[in-house]
Amino acid sequence: MTHRPFIPWPNAVLRSPAAPVGAITDEVRALWDEMIAAMEAMPGVGLAAPQLGIGLQLAVVDASQARGQAVRMANPVVLHASVEPREHEEASPNLPGVSARITRPRAVTVRFLNAAGEMEDRDFVGLWATSVQHQIDHLAGRMYFDRLSKLKRDMLIRKARKLGG
Repeated sequence: MTHRPFIPWPNAVLRSPAAPVGAITDEVRALWDEMIAAMEAMPGVGLAAPQLGIGLQLAVVDASQARGQAVRMANPVVLHASVEPREHEEASPNLPGVSARITRPRAVTVRFLNAAGEMEDRDFVGLWATSVQHQIDHLAGRMYFDRLSKLKRDMLIRKARKLGG
């Protein structure tokens, strides 16, 4: 399955909060399928709709070893986050060629509208939790590097611009 191109940073859609999804429709299911195809093509462990230029609160996450275990989420929100931190090297296809170590809660409980159109609360731990939080940031118009100090963020963006030509 083909997917639309990743939107290059600093496109406004990446900096704008995404609109809530009212109901799970065939159109939403098709968008999730396209997002999973894009995530697998990277390859990555998650993707938010704004990364493909879609301003809706849709995300997919698959941090499984086997793959094919993607969790489809609409309107995800963190209900609870652990105090125990976890560091992970994060990156984004919207700003290719660079990454940064980001510290986030090791575990989160997230409420979202699932593929069946039902509200679900689910616990995510480790890489799953990191990816879910990364996607929720995208849905709020934030990028992973917004969690860095201004100095580190500016250095990362300068490096990405050099790589991009």
